[in-house]
Amino acid sequence: MQAEALTGEESRNLEATQALFAAFGEGDVPRIMTYLAGDPRIEFYGPSVIPYAGTYQGREECARFFETVLSSVDIHIFEPEEFIASGKKVIVTGRLHLTARATGRDIRSDFVHVIDLDGAKWTRFRDFMNTAEAVAAFS
Repeated sequence: MQAEALTGEESRNLEATQALFAAFGEGDVPRIMTYLAGDPRIEFYGPSVIPYAGTYQGREECARFFETVLSSVDIHIFEPEEFIASGKKVIVTGRLHLTARATGRDIRSDFVHVIDLDGAKWTRFRDFMNTAEAVAAFS
């Protein structure tokens, strides 16, 4: 069975998501923000012991999310493995290895990111990972 070709919108959404991931890997929050829509929403599930867990609405709060993540952990591996574009959605699977700066403990997990886009700009980002790993690392 052959995979269907991506539409122009799906290709643009995929390219924007890959570019944002590259900017994240470089710790470049201003560049990350160029790929977010006017009123984006970020949902990182988990308890408050994880410094960046919570729901962030709007550009200012979303910038704070990325700044908090980047200041809370050292990133050893943040490796997207698969990007799946379908309509106005991109799904990213991958794996990560981080160290919580507050404790020096490691976080190792697979992840799934579900991203909604409009005009190749992120409107909603949801992060799914093994939050028990993050809780243990930050506790």
